[in-house]
Formats: sequence, structure tokens, C-alpha cells
Amino acid sequence: MGFDIKQHFRRGLPAPAVPFQGYPEYNFVGGHNDNDSIPVDELIAAATRSLEAEGRSLATYGLTSGLQGHRPLRDYIAKRLKDSAGLRDGAREVLVTSGSMQGLELVNALLLEPDDCVIVEEASYGGALARLKGAGVSCRAVRLDDDGIDTEQLARLLAEQKSAGQPAKYIYTIPTVQNPTGCVMTVERRRRLIELAEEFDCVIFEDDCYADLLWQGQRPPAIRALDTSSGGSSRVIYCGSFSKTIAPALRVGYVVADWPAIAQMLALKSDAGTGALEQLVLADYCPAHFDDHVEQLTQIMRRKCETMVSALEEHFGATAEFTAPKGGIFIWITLPEAVDAGVLALAAIQQGVAINPGADWTVDGQNNRHRMRLCFGHPSHEIIRDGVAILAQICHREFGVPQRGGNVARGDSR
Repeated sequence: MGFDIKQHFRRGLPAPAVPFQGYPEYNFVGGHNDNDSIPVDELIAAATRSLEAEGRSLATYGLTSGLQGHRPLRDYIAKRLKDSAGLRDGAREVLVTSGSMQGLELVNALLLEPDDCVIVEEASYGGALARLKGAGVSCRAVRLDDDGIDTEQLARLLAEQKSAGQPAKYIYTIPTVQNPTGCVMTVERRRRLIELAEEFDCVIFEDDCYADLLWQGQRPPAIRALDTSSGGSSRVIYCGSFSKTIAPALRVGYVVADWPAIAQMLALKSDAGTGALEQLVLADYCPAHFDDHVEQLTQIMRRKCETMVSALEEHFGATAEFTAPKGGIFIWITLPEAVDAGVLALAAIQQGVAINPGADWTVDGQNNRHRMRLCFGHPSHEIIRDGVAILAQICHREFGVPQRGGNVARGDSR
């Protein structure tokens, strides 16, 4: 018999990956972007200019700026966040990461120990929830509505944790175009969130990866921008990304925090620096093109969202309850309780339709099995219409809803 390396694997590993065989035809999962919106020509020109000017600096890890990130890119990030979100930080407070996920992992490594408590929104980013579970911490869920976190319930949760001798280490929030619900937290609640974090002495981790793709209303100031209560220092760690605005495959994100946190995360960042070529290209491209590109991309996403809303109304009718998002690339849908979205996902993928079951995007997965998240960022309008129609047919076949495969008039309840 040949050597079986699997016998030497450690215990407790996740299920192994399967060979990649291409994306499904109707791909409504992940945070993929619109193919035609990638600014290919401008990125080629930026790559050429930046390599001609600074290509020889690729000979050193971190180019000429060190492992914190390419200084021109950090300067740009700081300036744009000042203009768009009200942050007052400079390049010294910016750490470039290999995607926002690495930022999340660094924050966890910085703050968390097993058995710590983190408060998260009841529906939240599945990648964040999975990593918190993997870190061995407990998660308390706080309710969401169209205005963001329910701060009255948050106050009660923080008090309960303090009384139990296990105060919350941090509050994880996606305040602007929340993932998966698409809601936007009001400024009043952002201020109250800061007051509560100060009262109970915990950190706020602000994930703002979707804030640039807001098409309804004005972008509120970041929570970090509003935190002026600590004599010049902030208890808010801010995270952003170029994945949703330029291209996910670039894998460039960033963390903004006071220098003591940045210095410690830099010591924890063990990858010898985020990809340098991507940073060179973004630093050249963004100052002249980013704002116009994002404005165009946001309108493309708005129109795709309208197509998906129309398709859901036509094919699911009143069976699918949702609030149309104010931006971003996701719609969060509640189906009748008899529907198990995990079972639906398994049946749908057999016909080339991929969806995210709600259990993976909630703290209480068992009671959210009838919810699902659909991403409209990547598929074309035609794919959205056809894919939702097929999904409704599969749902009807598996669970008997929507009746007649759809075309049931929606009420005003949503």
C-alpha cells in the first residue's frame, strides 16, 4: 500500500476542500463583484506607471515603507476616510492587510482569549462568526432593525455580561450597509453605542467594508470618527477593504486604529507583508479614479438590486419577506418557517443555483434556518431573473412554497 499522509493529520481539522470545478451558473453566494465593472484598462496603466517608477523596490519586503503597508497607499486611505467618513487618522494609524479577513483575524489575535465574550449583531458576516467560534469565544446576539443595533437591548447584554463576571471584550458591528441585512445604523445609535462601550469599558470593532456602495441616503460618519470621549484616543478599531469597490481577488484591506493597537497587530502579522504589486497599483490608480469608479459601480449595483427585488416579487411573491437594502450587494430573505434553507441550498446547487443558508449568517442558526442571503453583485440581470425563477421552482418542489411556483401578490407587510 502507498503512504497515507491522512493518518498523520492532527485531530479537529475542518472538512477537506474539493477540487475547484468552476462557479455555478446562477451564483448568488460570496462577495463577488461585477465583471464588466473591473477597471481593467486603468489598472493596466497604473501597473505600468507604478512598476516603471518603483518596480525595483520589489526587491525588499514591504517595498520602501516596511510591512505596515505602502506609504502612498496608506496616505490615500487616510485622506479618503477623512473626506468620506470623517476619520482624523493619518498613515501611522493605517495597517494594510491581506483582505479585510486578515484584519478581522488580527483583531481577534490582539484581543481575544478562549472563553471571552463578544457581542455581535444577530445576523452578521458568516466569516466573522466562524472565526469567533474557532477562537473558542462565546457570542451574544443583539437585535437589528432598519436603524441598526437595538442599543436598549445592547445595554442589557453588556450589563448581564458584567454582572456574570465576563464583560464583553468587543462589540462587532457592520454599521453602514450591514451584511447581510443591508441596514444603516443611525448617527444617534452610533453615538449611543460609543457611550455604552465607554460605560462598560469594551472595544468596538467597526467593519465598514460595504460603506462605499451606499445608494440610499447619505453615508453617516464612521463610529470611529464620532468617538471623541477618551481624550484623543479611541476605543474603536475600524476595518475596510478594496474587495467590494475594486476587485475581491486583489486581497487588499486595511485596519485603522490608534498606534498601540497597530504596533501590536503589526507584530502579529506573520505574512511578511501584504502583496506589494497590488498596493503599488492601487496607490497609483485610486487618487485619480476611485471616486468616479465607485459612483458608477454603486449605480450598477442599485440596478441589479432592483432586478433581484423584481424577480423575487414575481416568482416568490409573499413567500419571500425582505427589506430592499440601502446599498451593497446582498438581499436578506425570510421564507416560511417550514422551509429549511440548508436543504434548499443542497437541492438548488444540483441545478446550478448557489445560495447562502441563513443559519451560517446568524448567531442562532437553528432559529434562522428559514432565511437565506442572495448576492446580486456578480450575476448579470438575465442570470438574476432566470436564477431566481429556478430557485422558486425548486423551493416549491421541496417545500410546497411559493404556491404555483410564485406569482403570489406581495402584501404591504414587509
